[in-house]
Amino acid sequence: MASGRSASDRIRSLRAGRRVALAAVYEAEFGQRTASAILERQLAETEGDPAAAELAREIVGIVVANRDRIDTRIEAAAPQFPVVQLARIDRALLRCGVGEVLHSRTPARVAIAEWVELARTYSGDPMRRLMNGVLGTISRETSGVPESTPSSEEGVSGHDLRQAQEDRRRAARRR
Repeated sequence: MASGRSASDRIRSLRAGRRVALAAVYEAEFGQRTASAILERQLAETEGDPAAAELAREIVGIVVANRDRIDTRIEAAAPQFPVVQLARIDRALLRCGVGEVLHSRTPARVAIAEWVELARTYSGDPMRRLMNGVLGTISRETSGVPESTPSSEEGVSGHDLRQAQEDRRRAARRR
């Protein structure tokens, strides 16, 4: 690469940017300061990587500017999980993930894979599955790919598809 940084360094840097953005959006859930002010404080304290800071600012800006629309998309994709009833960390994870999928230049499959992993790390497996479902649904809606078309892309797990195939095989064996 021209900058002298390896691809794995860039991936680590962008992952760090997502974590910083998540931390700022999460802390803002407590209402003491805005997500943007929190982010700038965090970036000033760490004096970190410029690429991480740029992505963090982009994600926080997207969430702040589009929060109502993001919440509407989350509730449409997962009506059984009203945004206001989610745990703060889960709400922050979903807002950041949906914001990046809908409003950034990051390829959807990359953003989905990254946010699914962050959900697993910071909230657990149930949130990982919810994140995967919500982001996969929103990505398919915005890309025009029909809902029934399975995706083999990393981060869009296809677990439900594999389970359905296994159920069909079991039913066929019983016949």
